[in-house]
Parts: sequence; structure tokens; C-alpha cells
Amino acid sequence: MTRVGIVGGLGPEATIDYYRRLMQVWAQHDPSTAPPLIIDSIDVQRVLRLAASDRPALAAYIAESVQRLADAGVDFAAISANTPHLVFDEVAAASPIPLISIVEVCAEEARRQRLRRPLLLGARFTMEGPFYLTVFRRSDIEIVTPEESDRAWIHDVYVNQMIQGEFRDDTRRRFVDFVAHLRDTRGIDAVILGGTELPILLRESTIAGLPALDTTALHVDAIIARLRAPSR
Repeated sequence: MTRVGIVGGLGPEATIDYYRRLMQVWAQHDPSTAPPLIIDSIDVQRVLRLAASDRPALAAYIAESVQRLADAGVDFAAISANTPHLVFDEVAAASPIPLISIVEVCAEEARRQRLRRPLLLGARFTMEGPFYLTVFRRSDIEIVTPEESDRAWIHDVYVNQMIQGEFRDDTRRRFVDFVAHLRDTRGIDAVILGGTELPILLRESTIAGLPALDTTALHVDAIIARLRAPSR
């Protein structure tokens, strides 16, 4: 049977959420079994430091995790976070197994919904990095990112609350109010939850009346589809 490897720990709460969702989605198809998977948990704080200071070292660090998964016998892998996709192309090029990109599956859903101006939320490296903009531009979809001062508070609560497992009602309300403001002032038509802790905080399918693209859910669906695909 096909087996998936998950690069996890980025952070721990998101990895738990991935595992739970993988089990739930698999059970919708075959409740008598469980999906075959292996998780290699790496250090989220090291990932954040390397994202800020040394992208080649970040790629090497994640590639080591993928290699361990390949050595353990998985057939393909996924990285359970958005920020490490800063170096997805480099990691995929060095990988002995296929990787499923969280950004590509999100872009596919945005195309399906015919979105034009989604707002991207996540850690600073995701909001400021080129990888979402590049992938979505291929479909003529314009990514909207918050202004610098807003990116600062979003990154702060992301790193110092959500990655630490703290999901507060006041933070949730602040995000909803912020999305409503950008809906009215910048014409956004959707919200990309571009951090895998964000869907734990913002669980509704809409935010301030706009569709929310839950990158964890989309990634999990793609992983399960790949697991269930006929072996070649």
C-alpha cells in the first residue's frame, strides 16, 4: 500500500491537526482501516531562525527530514506548514520522492472558485515571500498581502500565540475585523489561511462573509487522494 511521509512539528499543534484530519478524511472512504503514514517531527524554532537568516540551510534541513522519510519507505511526502515552502523547489529538486505542495493545491482551489484577489495571511515569511505570488500569478490571480505594520502584529501573534498552542478569542475577533476592513478597503474576495495554525483559530468556512481557503484541509484532501490512487 502507498505510504505518505509528513514533515511535522511546524508547529506541534498544526501537526496534531494534520494527523487528526488525515484520519477523519480517510475514515470517510474506509472506516475499517487507517491511512499508512510516517511523521518526522523537526524543530519549528530552528525553521523560523533559518527562514530569517539562511535559506540554503533551511532547504538542507528540510531535505534531511524528507530523506529520513524516504529511507523509512514512504512513497511521497508533504510538509505540514506554509513557511517552509519558501524553499519547496529546492527541497523537491533534491528529494528522492515526490512532494505535494500546499501552495499548488491552494491555487487549484482558488482557480476552481474563480477567485481574483485573495488575502494571504500567515507568518511574516509567508506573507512577504514570493512563493504564493509566483504560483497564483500563473492563474492570473492577484495575491493581496497586509501592509507592513499589519504583517508585524500578525506574525507576532502567529509565532508567540498560535505556534505555542494558544488560540484566543480576542485574537480571533481581531482577525475577523481585519479581514472585514480589507474587504471594504482593498476589494479582497477570499482569505487564504496560509499558516497551518490559522485554521485552528479560524474554524468557520467564511470570514467576514468571505470564503476561507483552509490550506490544511486542502493539503490533507490532496494527500488522501494520492494515497487512494491506484498503484502504478
